[in-house]
Amino acid sequence: MLKSIFRSSRSGIYTVLILAVLLSTNAVHAQDSMVLLSPHWEGIRIEFGNAFQTHYKQETGRDVDLKWLDVGGTSDILKFIRSEFKNKPDGIGIDIFFGGGTDPYTELKRLGLLAPYQMPDDILQAIPATISGVPLYDDEYTWYTVMLAGFGIIYNKIVLQRLGLPEPATWEDLTRPELFTWVGSADPRKSGSVHMAYEIILQAYGWEHGWRIIAALGANVRGFSGYASQTPKDVAVGEVAYGLAIDSYAWAQVKEAGEDKIGYAMPEDLTVINGDAIAILKGAPNRAIAEQFLRFILSEEAQKLLMLHQGEPDGPQQFGLDRFSVLPGLYPKIKERTSVRLNPFEWKSEFVYDATKGSQRWGIVNDLMGALIIEPHGDMAKAWKKAIKEGNTDTLLQRISEMPVSEEEAQRLATEGRWGDAEYRNRTIGEWASQAREKYYAGNKAMGLVRNLPLVASLVLGIIMVAYMRRRSRS
Repeated sequence: MLKSIFRSSRSGIYTVLILAVLLSTNAVHAQDSMVLLSPHWEGIRIEFGNAFQTHYKQETGRDVDLKWLDVGGTSDILKFIRSEFKNKPDGIGIDIFFGGGTDPYTELKRLGLLAPYQMPDDILQAIPATISGVPLYDDEYTWYTVMLAGFGIIYNKIVLQRLGLPEPATWEDLTRPELFTWVGSADPRKSGSVHMAYEIILQAYGWEHGWRIIAALGANVRGFSGYASQTPKDVAVGEVAYGLAIDSYAWAQVKEAGEDKIGYAMPEDLTVINGDAIAILKGAPNRAIAEQFLRFILSEEAQKLLMLHQGEPDGPQQFGLDRFSVLPGLYPKIKERTSVRLNPFEWKSEFVYDATKGSQRWGIVNDLMGALIIEPHGDMAKAWKKAIKEGNTDTLLQRISEMPVSEEEAQRLATEGRWGDAEYRNRTIGEWASQAREKYYAGNKAMGLVRNLPLVASLVLGIIMVAYMRRRSRS
């Protein structure tokens, strides 16, 4: 029986004691158990979980209880793991981290928080070392890619036709002023896949031009949702016309609504096929079971779950997953039994993604996105709307896309450890946010007055109180 435990990291990290109590409540249901930390949706948890429990029973004759922890998105998970290991450096009572791309695993390896495990030769030989220059497993065997993901733009063909808007071909197409409020995106600080899309833009176009694209794209976004899966749904129902999405979420909407209504574009030479990884955490309490889970999840038996139609005898039973397998040899075997039409190992792109750079500056990019675009998004949208009306979007964009740090400075902050100083980081983020708002209000006295109303009101109230106290003292 698959068990799930849900926790939220927004209100702080629970103590290890509380975690132990929560986990112990289900221990009586199986002879063995394993604890997994994952941002994956329930479909992947249930399909892989049920299949592994059946496999484990056949291999060992014993039942295994899988306990899935949910502490939020990929960025929340990274914060949680780092925080827990500060308190418990030898192990945090969790066996496996599963999902969230590959960049987080590079960072966790750097911190020494992953436990190496070399797969048997027959498994390693079935997995290419790289795809389009992106590693599919660590050369020191601390993490392995389980499935692949493409990053692109989902769009609603019906809405585009009615609004007279073009189908997208590049990320830059989402910066057109006429797309104002018609673009959807999740918050990259909460979604690893959406963070990856913005990092791809920065690497594909370069730091300066990349941020200019992100600024204009961000200004066009209607609102930043908390989940990557929400944007494709919003596109499908016509709340927005375009959205940033990984392929599996997009294909789910295409399959449900039809190719005549929903489209999906992966910008040519401006995106990548990237991995979604798994690793055993340092000090895993159920190490042998975790190793068996890794072997299983990279087997052909488990990889079929990613691609076969729901209901197939050896496919997923409750949820169609529609994901890219990491096994090239599987594609020709099941091509008539899958909704996945693209073979990522045959897909070509001139763009080469730098996974090390993306991993190192993960937190910096998230904080820049938050301070410059997401937190002040209301002010940004007002300024963008006004610029569209006045026909001077280029002027505004030039101003708001000027970055407070260069790419080299951001890299130094990320790699020299200073960004780990909470006081310095919070002060810097506050300065960035203040600078951003000044740019949005520049040249607009009315907006500046509105912004300063709370300060003015406080000053007036202070003067009134001083006068009142003086009058009382005299009387």
